[in-house]
Amino acid sequence: MDTQNPSAPTRAQSRIAGKNHSHAGGLVHDNTRHTTRFTVIGNHLAQHPELSGLAIGLAVYIQSLPAGARADIKTLAERFPEGTTRIAAALRELEAHGYLRRERQRTPAGRIVTRTISCNQPGRHAQNHPAPAPTRKKRTPAPRKPLPAVPKPAYPAPTLLQTATDLLADLRRHDPRLLLSVSDTAHLAPGVAAWLERDITPTALRHALTTDLPPEPLCRPAALLAHRLTTQLPPPPPFRAPAPPSPVRHPLTNCDGCDRAFRSPVPGRCRDCRSDLLEAA
Repeated sequence: MDTQNPSAPTRAQSRIAGKNHSHAGGLVHDNTRHTTRFTVIGNHLAQHPELSGLAIGLAVYIQSLPAGARADIKTLAERFPEGTTRIAAALRELEAHGYLRRERQRTPAGRIVTRTISCNQPGRHAQNHPAPAPTRKKRTPAPRKPLPAVPKPAYPAPTLLQTATDLLADLRRHDPRLLLSVSDTAHLAPGVAAWLERDITPTALRHALTTDLPPEPLCRPAALLAHRLTTQLPPPPPFRAPAPPSPVRHPLTNCDGCDRAFRSPVPGRCRDCRSDLLEAA
C-alpha cells in the first residue's frame, strides 16, 4: 500500500553519485531519492516472470491508492484506456498470484458489496491465517430455498405461456446475469403471462424486469425476477363495454313487380308492391 519511509532525510538529496554512470552498454539509472508521496514495491512484483505488464502496472497503481479507494473493474476502466475486458483479465492474474483478493461482504443495510484487498507480499496472509485442517466428515449441502410464488393468468392459454417462456429466455441477451434454468423458466412463465394478459407489451415487461438491477453478481436471478413479477404487477385494464353491432345493410335488388331498386336479403317485391297485392286480395 502507500508506504512512507520514516528514515528519509528532511530534504531531498542530490542525485546519487558514482552509481548512475557507466561506460558499459545497457541500462543506466538516473535516480533521485523520494521523500514524499512514494510507494515501496518489491522486485518480486516489478520483475515478476509470469505477470503481464498490465497486471504489474495495475498492482502498482492499486498499492499506491489510499485505504477505502475504489478499485473495481469499472473504476479502473475509467482511469486507464485498456477497457474492462483486459483490466478484468489482469485482475484475475493478480488474484491467481496472490497480489489481490476480492471478498463479498454484507453491509448493515443488507446490501452485498465487494471489498478489494491488495497484498504487497503474496503468501503472507496464508501464513498469518493458516487454513483449518480438512475434516473427513462431509457436510450435507443446505436445501435450496424454493422460489417465491408468482401471479397466475386467468386464462393460461398455451400460446400465451409460450410467449412468456420466449421472453424469459431472451432476458440473457439484455443482461448475461439473467441466464435462467429450464425449471426456473417454467416457474416464472405464469407470472410473465399474467402481465401479458393485462395488456402489457413485451417491451414494457422486459424493461420492468431488467431496469435498475444491482451492480453486484446475482446469486439467484430467478428469485429477483419472481419478486418483481409479484410486487410490480400492474392492475387489470379498465373495463370497456363492447361496442354495439353495426346495423345490417342488405344488398340492393330490383322489385319483381315494378323493377324499382330496394334493399332486401332475398329477391322479391318491394313494400309498395306487396301492399298492392294485399289490397287486391
